[in-house]
Amino acid sequence: MEEPILTARDLKFRYDPEQPVYALDGTSASVRRGEFVAVLGANGCGKSTLAKHFNAILLPEAGTVLVEGINTADEEKLYDIRQTVGMVFQNPDNQIVATVVEEDVAFALENLGVPNEEMRRRVDDAMKMAGIYQYRERAPHKLSGGQRQRVAIAGVVAMRPDCLILDEATAMLDPRGREQVMQTIHRLNETMGITVVSITHYMEEAAQADRVLVMSRGKVVMEGAPKEVFSRTEEVRSLHLDVPQAAELRDELVKAGIPMPEGIISTGECARALYELLK
Repeated sequence: MEEPILTARDLKFRYDPEQPVYALDGTSASVRRGEFVAVLGANGCGKSTLAKHFNAILLPEAGTVLVEGINTADEEKLYDIRQTVGMVFQNPDNQIVATVVEEDVAFALENLGVPNEEMRRRVDDAMKMAGIYQYRERAPHKLSGGQRQRVAIAGVVAMRPDCLILDEATAMLDPRGREQVMQTIHRLNETMGITVVSITHYMEEAAQADRVLVMSRGKVVMEGAPKEVFSRTEEVRSLHLDVPQAAELRDELVKAGIPMPEGIISTGECARALYELLK
């Protein structure tokens, strides 16, 4: 088994050391290279706090965070950690700094002093991967929310991180924008092998991940493949979370006495199961 790219061990963290309440209260989690992990939990459960520990925006009060084996508490390695883990936040406008799309995507690379030819290639590749190449000469503020979020993603991808952390990156988007951003993220994961950690409250997005972590009160309380986690519908609901609509429909059908297979979490699976029944 290869070394995980991200490891959190017994993390404890408070935003206010005077307060007894811990945002992370003994959190442990790990993410393997190339994996797509969704992190779920009700508001205030510690999801974003955990994400910010993975690229050393925050440092633990107790416990350890390792990024590719590097301890985030090692200040000299901060640059390496930030190169390894890129973050995309909820509001793209907080990440967009330039007045032209391609300049924005190039911004961090310019600051790092990447040579011009190399920069041009990386910026073009990142814009193509994010599906915004045709808007490269446009002003970001004239783009839709989903397009702006893809500009923010391209800016991070141009840095060539091994891991991408999305902190509610689709929360402010309409369904079409959300779908486009998620397609982009899945493509980065599948074709470029970028490890993805997606913090989300959209269960349909989580259903497409390789693995789901569910947090509650600063701890990871459930984890497993989406099918395993979402088939425990009562348990998921008790944590103030929804389940994918297909899983909900399956449960209702079973209650109504219609035999449906276990572990249905996508609309496609639900439709197939119903088709088999009706044949």
